[in-house]
Amino acid sequence: MNYTHLTREERYQIYALKKAGHRQSEIASVLKRNSATISRELARNTGGKGYRPKQAHGLATKRRATNARTIDDATWEFAQAKLREDWSPEQISNHVDISIETVYQRVYTDKRAGGMLWQHLRCQKQRRKRYGKHDRRGIIPNRKSIEERPAIVEERSRIGDWEADTIIGKNHKQAIVSLVERKSGYTLIRKLERKTARAVRKAAVSLLKPHRDKVYTVTSDNGKEFAEHERIAKDLKADFYFAHPYASWERGTNENTNGLIRQYFPKNRDFTTITQREIDQAMKRLNNRPRKRLEYLTPAQVFFNSGVALQI
Repeated sequence: MNYTHLTREERYQIYALKKAGHRQSEIASVLKRNSATISRELARNTGGKGYRPKQAHGLATKRRATNARTIDDATWEFAQAKLREDWSPEQISNHVDISIETVYQRVYTDKRAGGMLWQHLRCQKQRRKRYGKHDRRGIIPNRKSIEERPAIVEERSRIGDWEADTIIGKNHKQAIVSLVERKSGYTLIRKLERKTARAVRKAAVSLLKPHRDKVYTVTSDNGKEFAEHERIAKDLKADFYFAHPYASWERGTNENTNGLIRQYFPKNRDFTTITQREIDQAMKRLNNRPRKRLEYLTPAQVFFNSGVALQI
């Protein structure tokens, strides 16, 4: 199925190509889009400081979310298909111009009509917008917001910018810390006996220290397990940033990678039974799997700047 709406990733491509001095026709050719699409995008979604991909995607999403009924059939069909594959509303919003709230609205309208889409939501209760509420997980001292992060990180033009998260096991027993490099997709994971700030800090530092010359920034969500972010930053001589609460799309690389990791350690898996051999094997497969966005190179090839896939 073909979709007419620009994705967040395409908007970052437009930004990079425009900054490099390419004409609209050249940008359209690279993205395999009509020149009118690029022209309309720049005309409608350029702000006072020029065209910025994050702002542009937000403007486009907000415009389409003004009335849920204005969503075209193709977009909603895409959303339904991905919901059935257990994608979150945030992940869907990251790929097509549909707001997170609109996805929830449509899902619960479907539920009231006897539909079953709601069963694919991770949080199966009516979602409400939060206005002026504090993050329920508390405030981590001395956080640096993603808004302070250098613009080069969003461009994915260098190796060394990482995203961090934790994956929870069945019945919330044990966890896996996951670290993924934004440009290459190179992934490091380790099992945690307990999801404490100390355990996460020790695992993150241990995984990243061998690559310290390729660690400039780390960006995580607002989970209290990252409360020792200052120690992590100091040990790695890197900068640590936090995404906005409930904005998982700001760590889209990590979110997508966690989905791949779940292929090996699904939600119903008892993490207490995971062995180090399984962890190593999962990393090996993830880092040596060709990726379309890398022109079918592997994350290991890109990360290590090698023409041959490396083994872990």
